[in-house]
Amino acid sequence: MGLFTYTVAGGALILLGAWESVISASESLKQTPPPLHSPQNSKKSTPPGTSSFSSTVTFLLISVLSVLFIVNSCISLSDAVASDDDVGFALQLEVIAIGFLFLLYSLLGILSNTIHSFRFPTKILNLIYAFAFVEEFLLFYTKNKDPSGIENHYYDLILVPILICLFSTVLELKSSKSTYPKLGRGIGLILQGMWTLQMGVSFYSNLISSGCSLHERSRGNYTIKCKGHPEYHRGRAIATLQFNCHLALLVTFAVGVFSIFCKTYGVSRDSMRYKPIGVVDMQLDNYARFTLVSDDEDEEDGIKEMRSVEMQKANPVGPASTVNGNGSSHS
Repeated sequence: MGLFTYTVAGGALILLGAWESVISASESLKQTPPPLHSPQNSKKSTPPGTSSFSSTVTFLLISVLSVLFIVNSCISLSDAVASDDDVGFALQLEVIAIGFLFLLYSLLGILSNTIHSFRFPTKILNLIYAFAFVEEFLLFYTKNKDPSGIENHYYDLILVPILICLFSTVLELKSSKSTYPKLGRGIGLILQGMWTLQMGVSFYSNLISSGCSLHERSRGNYTIKCKGHPEYHRGRAIATLQFNCHLALLVTFAVGVFSIFCKTYGVSRDSMRYKPIGVVDMQLDNYARFTLVSDDEDEEDGIKEMRSVEMQKANPVGPASTVNGNGSSHS
């Protein structure tokens, strides 16, 4: 049951992140300006209906995922009550609260896109989304029930994609029209889904470390204990290696998909135009020489004008009778 829950949660997060990444990447490339010599020198804009439809689908996916988390937490809550597990009961209450935050964000977004008379401010929506990620971060950050459990290292590593989602959502608060924060959040959601799948496989199989086993007190309260320090350190090292492999796989896949999108939608030739470094340096050098020569010429013209004024002051013009050298000698 635990492996199935982690598989569904991880797959849903990967689907949500992939959808948001693809939509944001396509919108960003469609907004790329054409070359300057092109007759159409205007930006390609995405139709408003397409953007509203994609955001509505995103809100629907978030709402479905939130409902699944809430239902799963309610089942774990009843199991904690039956097992008399106070810690598991408290943990599931936190998960339910976080699930309702994501559900509130998605429902308000759906209402804003479908009902024209109901327009909820986008910044407040993103603020609710960011607050939900903060609560999720605090949940995994403080989820150290057993300090010697291997699962704590897995929880520490999942904080990385949560921080990526939180940082991207905060950036979206400042620039809501930009598509890059959505792209970053989509990549963070994909990494979070991949690591959730890895946690399920590692916790409920033998892919964690030899000598370590899962101990459950209730459905949502468990720990992974090892026989000794060598097994514990080996389990932490395996977790770090697994996370690095997932990260490398995600980067490789993202670069490949982005190259396909660039080939499909094209990239601005002005931004990709190759200019040799020597040509740029020669242009700057010629410009510098031109400015120096022009400055020298201006200074020389100014000096010549000052000298002509001084000569005029030193040789004043005499009276008309003495111009030809014939002065009056009459007494």
